[in-house]
Order: sequence, then C-alpha cells, then structure tokens
Amino acid sequence: MTHFFWPSVGGILIGLSATFLLLLTGRIAGISGIVWGAIKPSDGDRVWRCLFIVGLLAGTWLYHAISGNAYPILENNYVLAISGGLLVGLGVKIGNGCTSGHGVCGIGRMSTRSITSTLIFIAVAIVTVYLLRTLIGIGA
Repeated sequence: MTHFFWPSVGGILIGLSATFLLLLTGRIAGISGIVWGAIKPSDGDRVWRCLFIVGLLAGTWLYHAISGNAYPILENNYVLAISGGLLVGLGVKIGNGCTSGHGVCGIGRMSTRSITSTLIFIAVAIVTVYLLRTLIGIGA
C-alpha cells in the first residue's frame, strides 16, 4: 500500500496547491516560469516566487528529515547530469514551460497548447526509453 499511497497523496497535494495558487492569486504554478520570474531583472513580483522556491526546497528537506529516506546523491557522470540539465532548460524555454507546468497546470486549465505539449513529451519519452534500452542497451 505505501508504494501506491504516498505518491498518490503527493500528486493530490501538488494538484491542490496548483489549484489554490490559481484560484487565490490568479498565478500559474509552473516551476520554470516561477524560477524565471524570480531571476528576471525587471520583474516586480519576485517575493512570492522566491518564497515558492524556498518552500519547494524546504519541503524536500523536511520530507527526508522526517521519513529517514536518504537524500539523492549523484555518484558519477557530472558531465552527463549537467548536459542533461542544460538540454532540459533549453527545452523548457523553447516549449514555453516545463513538463510539470504543462501537465499539471496547463491540462487543468484545458490549455490546448499544454495538452499537445504533454502528449508530445510522453511520446518522445516512450521513444527515447525504447531507443536507449532496446537498441543502444543503456539502462536495461
């Protein structure tokens, strides 16, 4: 039960927090947009964005502190991790948002662009996993 229960609770909390942020403030809880707005030089509503990011980090720390689960550790291949992060950042900028923003917030608002983007994300992920595992043998 715990393998299904806690991820479901987490998903419900993410959905509720995105809904409440939209209903109470009119703002969309897309993480890339929030981060970009926090670092953009001319943005006037930086405070709530910074507090949102602090809350994400504090929540992660709190989870690991309470649960006793180990913190994730990158043991090798920093070049691959950094390259992947830069590619994700480029994709986020080109796609006008990240997978979570489109998937959680955009679909919830019935945004055609977000629904289309999420379907493309899923299709590309399936093809990528197939290619890497079956044809190349990485991650098998």
